[in-house]
Amino acid sequence: QVHVVESGGGLVQAGGSLRLSCAASGSIFSINVMGWYRQAPGKQRELVARILSGGNTNYADSVKGRFTISRDNAKNTVYLQMNSLKPEDTAIYYCKIDHRGYSDTYWQDYWGQGTQVTVSS
Repeated sequence: QVHVVESGGGLVQAGGSLRLSCAASGSIFSINVMGWYRQAPGKQRELVARILSGGNTNYADSVKGRFTISRDNAKNTVYLQMNSLKPEDTAIYYCKIDHRGYSDTYWQDYWGQGTQVTVSS
């Protein structure tokens, strides 16, 4: 069993910064992609940023230049540094990892429970 837990959300003023963390634990064997998604009220969940095991990254256009994703493979943890936050960044932020067990031949997605980020104007 794999568990994914996010932390670091909160309330911040526009222009401020927050750092989200997401730690995977349990029967970890191999993690490929680690990513951050967000869902605002009344909107679909969208990809914010993702990072592959080799370090390649992808970002949504709306956060490029403001957000930075990174990972610590030794700790099975992914981070999202969010700078120059805007009210439109307000959402629940979810972490997702792609994990493969020792005897598995497939990758499985695991989601965290989400952490609220609220940016006031």
